[in-house]
Formats: sequence, structure tokens, C-alpha cells
Amino acid sequence: MLDFLLTSEAIMALLTLTFLEIILGIDNIVFISIAANKLPENQRNKATNIGLVLAMVQRIILLFFVSFLVELKTPFYTLETSW
Repeated sequence: MLDFLLTSEAIMALLTLTFLEIILGIDNIVFISIAANKLPENQRNKATNIGLVLAMVQRIILLFFVSFLVELKTPFYTLETSW
């Protein structure tokens, strides 16, 4: 039933997505840390935590949208060109 998950294409796609998520996560941590360093000392931890949670929520929403687009049977948007 789930044999398609054990194909070489699926495993390579999973590894690629995992690598990208790790790189983007590190990028988020660096950016949020730089931005939070401009705040007063007592607000840095709160700003870092809120920033990381919002980054995670945004990534989850975008992944759901991508899964929605992948499951479409008809085009999401067509561009009519008449030139």
C-alpha cells in the first residue's frame, strides 16, 4: 500500500527536503538572533521564541499549500496570452 514511499525517487526527495528544511532552519535561527540582538536584554529570549514559532508555523502553512498544489488534477491558474 505504501510501496511508493520506498522507491529511490521518494527517498531522494525526502532527503532533499530534509536537507532544505535544515538549511532554512539554520538561516531562520541566524536571522532571528541578529534581529533580536538589537532589542533590550530582557526581551531577547521572548522575541527569539516568538520568531522561531512564527517561522515554523509559516513553513507548515506553506508545506500544506504545496501539498494542495501537488494534489490538483486541473491547473490552479492559467495565463491566456493572445499576442
